[in-house]
Formats: sequence, C-alpha cells, structure tokens
Amino acid sequence: MSLLSLALKSLKNRKATVLLTILSIAISTALLLGVERVRVEARNSFTSTVSGTDLIVGARSSSLNLLLYSVFHIGNATNNITWETYQDLANNRAVAWTIPIALGDSHKGYRVVGTNEDMFRHFKYADTTPLSFNAGEPFNDLYDAVIGSEVAAALGYEVNDKITLSHGMETQSLQEHKDKPFVVSGVLKPTGTPMDRVIMISLEGIEALHIDWANGAPPVGPFTISADKARAMGLEPTSVTAYFVGLKSRIAAFRYQRTVNEYPQEALTAILPGVALGELWQLVGSAEKALLAVSFMVVVAGLMGMLTTIMTSLRERRREMAILRAVGARPAHIFILLIMEALIYAIAGTALGFALLYGLLFMIQPLLQSQWGLYIAITTPGTFEATLAAAIIGCATLLGAIPAWRAYRNSLSDGLTIRV
Repeated sequence: MSLLSLALKSLKNRKATVLLTILSIAISTALLLGVERVRVEARNSFTSTVSGTDLIVGARSSSLNLLLYSVFHIGNATNNITWETYQDLANNRAVAWTIPIALGDSHKGYRVVGTNEDMFRHFKYADTTPLSFNAGEPFNDLYDAVIGSEVAAALGYEVNDKITLSHGMETQSLQEHKDKPFVVSGVLKPTGTPMDRVIMISLEGIEALHIDWANGAPPVGPFTISADKARAMGLEPTSVTAYFVGLKSRIAAFRYQRTVNEYPQEALTAILPGVALGELWQLVGSAEKALLAVSFMVVVAGLMGMLTTIMTSLRERRREMAILRAVGARPAHIFILLIMEALIYAIAGTALGFALLYGLLFMIQPLLQSQWGLYIAITTPGTFEATLAAAIIGCATLLGAIPAWRAYRNSLSDGLTIRV
C-alpha cells in the first residue's frame, strides 16, 4: 500500500501530463469500443433488413444481383416476371403469403416501388418489426403514395403533398409522368433499412403510369390517356420485378426453390435471403476490418504516448529515484513503483474510455434511431469489452516494464551525480 500511495503522490505531482496521457488512452479506448459496437449493430441491422421472408424470387440472375435490386434497390433486374407466372407460383400450396414488387420509376433519385397491401401486412425487418407510420396510412387510392422517412426528411414532404414520378432512375429525368400526379398518403417511421429511401405505390398505380406508353416511349398528342380515364380502364398488372415469399413451413424452402428454378415457362431464380446476405457481407466485410485495424492503431498510439511520458519523466526523476534508494528502497521497489504508475495510467484511461463511450451512446442513441433508424443497444460490457480492457492493461504493464527496467538499473551514484 505504501508503494501505491507513493505512486499516486508522484502522479499527482505531474497531474497535467498525467491527465493528458489518461485522456489520450481514454479516447483511443472509446474509439475502439465504439467502432466495434457500431460494427456489430450495423451488421445486425444489415442482416435483419428483411426478416421472416423465406425466399426471394426474380428473373434468372446471380443471387447477389437479385438481392441487391429487390431488397437494397441497387441496380436493375435482368427481366421481369409475367403476372401469370407470379400468380401460378404464388398459388403453390406451400406458400403462405407473397409480396410482389415492381421497379423502374423514381422521384428525384429515390426508387419507386410498386407493391400491394401485403407489403404492410407481411414485410418484417429487425426480426419481427412490421412497417409502421409516422403519419398517414397505406395507399387506398390509385394515385396514393407511401414514402420512407428519409424521403420525407430530405424533400420536406408531408401527408397530402402532391408528387410527380419520373421514368427511370435519373435524378433529373426528362421523362416525367406529369399527367398523373400522386398524393402522399403516409410517411413511414425510420427503419434503418432501404425502406426509408423508397416511394411505394400500388401495382395498379404502376400500370396507370405506363398505360399509354409504347415500347418504353412516352405517349404523343392524342394517344395520351389522362389520369381520370386511366381509372376506368383495366389496370391488372402485366408483370412484376420480383416477389418475397413466406412459406407455411420452412422445411419446404428447398422444394419450393427447386420448383422456381426449374419452372418451365420462364427462367427464374429463387434465393434464400440469409444465405445471399452472408455472401454480400463477405464482400463488404473488408471495410469493417480496415476500420478495426485503424482503431487498434489508435489504441497503440495512446499506449505509446504513455510510454513516452514515463520515459521522458525518468531523466527528471533520477534524483527522486536516487533519494528513494538512499532512504532504503530496493531496486525491486523502484521497478514495482513504475509498473504501478503504468497500471494506473491504463486502468484510469480504460475506465474513462468506457465512461466516454456509454455517455456518448446515451446522448446519441435517440438521434440515431429517430433520424437514421439505426438502433444501438446499450448493454453491459460483454466478453469483447472485457477482453479489450484486459489487453490494454496487459500491454500497459509490458510497456511500463521498459522504463521500470531502466530505472532499476540506474545506480545510486548515477542518480546523485550532478551533470553539467
């Protein structure tokens, strides 16, 4: 206890330098812990983008391409699925529900997704969470639109605002459906998924937009069909881009997948979302490893700063060490004293790092959830955090042994010699 008291008094004598060193270790520790926490929660959010969906079906392509355009709305489909094929496969006795989607249009760079009311009944994210509304309700009219939280925030839209959709995915499209404006019927709550960045309309609304188009070209003059006339026409969908499948029993997943992949009328692909998400995560996982590596290097820099501080102070403290030796301290006592100082740096820095991290999490958690839909759980430190703390303290002890050994070797006469 006398050595611990002596170490604390010695550190108190150099409190400005000590506090800066502890703060450096604390910031680096908080950064590493924060990166790991965000990485884990982002990965959980990533893998739970679509939950409760057993299969995703689209035109024949790679599993990653199908996943990207159907779930993350990145890229485009190689082909569409005819409405007859969709109905035939959706009526399979193994199927409990389906959610069809039709892509191709946009609004100021945001994807338009044609779907039906089953999207609000069966789509789940974050394991069991359904889509819910900040304001308004699902589309009821042919020209109703439901917008994601990011669309509403970025473009300043509210319920009952009118919007004009565009053909294609260009931010500034030259082919706008100005003759058929839509009205915002609802604004979704943030989900932390691509659903925050979509505009959903009915499949019949998609048909109404293109009912007077021919071979991808807009109508001219007398061939234009007004919005009111389109209401009175047959608007049964002709095709869908893809559809999500919920099965009555997950045991039937591989059997239904084989049925789709071998469907004779059209070339189709059915994928398991979990498997495809795993493949996608392997592609983007290198970025998280790089970020972790940078964070580890910051921790190493913090510990090296501690070592530099102790080593720099040794020259100033040579007389202090000599006096301690003169009053009876053994070389081992000097060694232990400096080891204790390094431990105090590490323990105080690590504890302050944890405090900084959790304080920051408590402050930004509501903001992340409300603005970006990213929920970061605030839980007690787990195995990784405990291992990290032990590793930092262990490394500090090893680094502290360097100046401790140097002080150990300093002789009494060397410490009392006046250097000119």
